[in-house]
Amino acid sequence: NIEFGLAGYIDKNPDSISLGELKGWCKSKQVRYFGRLYDVRPIIKKHSVFVLPSYGEGTPRAVLEAMSMGRAIITTDVAGCRETVQNGKNGYIVPVKNSSALADAMRSLIENPKLVIYMGKNSRILAEKKYDVHKVNKKLLDEMKITNKV
Repeated sequence: NIEFGLAGYIDKNPDSISLGELKGWCKSKQVRYFGRLYDVRPIIKKHSVFVLPSYGEGTPRAVLEAMSMGRAIITTDVAGCRETVQNGKNGYIVPVKNSSALADAMRSLIENPKLVIYMGKNSRILAEKKYDVHKVNKKLLDEMKITNKV
C-alpha cells in the first residue's frame, strides 16, 4: 500500500534519470510521475514523507513547503538541505549519491508509521520556529540595522 510519487521535469543533466528509465519505473507501477508542478501542495498533502536526494542546493523551497505541511523529510547531506533536518527528529539526512542509505531511510519510515507522524509534527514545529517569514525578515532587518517603522 505504498505509492512512490515523483514530481519535476526531466533535464539534460547527465546525472539526471533518463526519460526511458522514468517510463520503465512508471510502467512497472513502482513510481507515479506527476510531471512539473506549479503547486506542489496537493501532491505533498497526498503523501506522508517528502524525499529530496539532492546533489547540491540552496535551502530547497520544496522541503520547506513539505515541512510546513507536517511531512517527514529525507534529504541529503548537502548545504541547504542538511539545515532543514534534525536527523532522527523530523527526518533523515543521508549521504549524497548513496542509494543504499536512501533506501534504508525510506524503509525505516515505511516500517514505522508512528515515526512518520512524529517526524511530521516535528517538521511543522521546526518550520514555524526556524523558517517563519516574519521572523526571518526581522532577523535580516536587525542584522542590517534597518528599523521597520511605518
